[in-house]
Amino acid sequence: MAAATRLRLVFAGTPDFAVPGLRACIESGAEVVAVYTQPDRPAGRGRKLAPSPVKQAALAAGIPVEQPESLKTPEAQARLHDHAPDLMVVIAYGLILPRKVLAIPRLGCWNVHASLLPRWRGAAPIQRAILAGDAETGVCLMQMDAGLDTGPVLLERRTAITSDDTGGSLHDRLAALGAEVLQEGLARASRGESLPATPQSETGATYARKLDKAEAKLDFTQPAAKLERKVRAFDSWPVAEAELAGERVRVWRAVALPSPESRVPSPGQILTASKAGIDIACGSGALRILKLQRAGGRAIDAADYVNARAGLRTA
Repeated sequence: MAAATRLRLVFAGTPDFAVPGLRACIESGAEVVAVYTQPDRPAGRGRKLAPSPVKQAALAAGIPVEQPESLKTPEAQARLHDHAPDLMVVIAYGLILPRKVLAIPRLGCWNVHASLLPRWRGAAPIQRAILAGDAETGVCLMQMDAGLDTGPVLLERRTAITSDDTGGSLHDRLAALGAEVLQEGLARASRGESLPATPQSETGATYARKLDKAEAKLDFTQPAAKLERKVRAFDSWPVAEAELAGERVRVWRAVALPSPESRVPSPGQILTASKAGIDIACGSGALRILKLQRAGGRAIDAADYVNARAGLRTA
């Protein structure tokens, strides 16, 4: 067995999802010579500049941080070249890597993507998988090319999407799986192994467009099962919204029910409001809201909401 060599890595990532991957790089024994992350952005009520989660993790580990606005400039590319990386690992970085950047590391650039490629290429694969009712998803370790998540797949891990998975719970599980698959890839690369690169098929390719807050509104003319998936997918952002008897609320938890057989109600009509939940007629079936949030308040159980709005109570 060949002796392991210590790889020089540059890591690029920005949000919470990328932090386990950065830690996997550090724990692999590789030399992480620099971390690239997006520039500090305004955050919170005071809109003060805040460092990204990846920047915070890098500084805590004593790793130099680079925050260029773009990697398209000759200056940014020269700076990356000066780091002389064997490999660049990219997880949810948020900036496009030009061809010249992809060619700088000796082993190219790897990306950890939160779907089973070629399904759900793009910005929001976790939420889109739940919205579509997919039974399974996973993570892929991919050799990056100039396309959008189109490079050959090196390794993958799979996980079932359960009936109670939310965007938040699946995000956390896939972040951990991404760190696992990356750790395996780095271990093999440090031993000089060439990971088998499987080209992606265009058959079954789908695009996971970025989430938009306008999508959060629940349209009760749609089937209840679809709305239940939306509630789960949009927890913890942007959070589903609905109008209940003239009040706009955020919906945190709901379950789809079959339609009552005795009558055909109008979509959006409140069928029952009790401590069991608030049942709303949909295009097919009914959506039972179990947890919701009033403007300026905290998330509460439907029973507490019904108590606060006595006029809604039906039982």
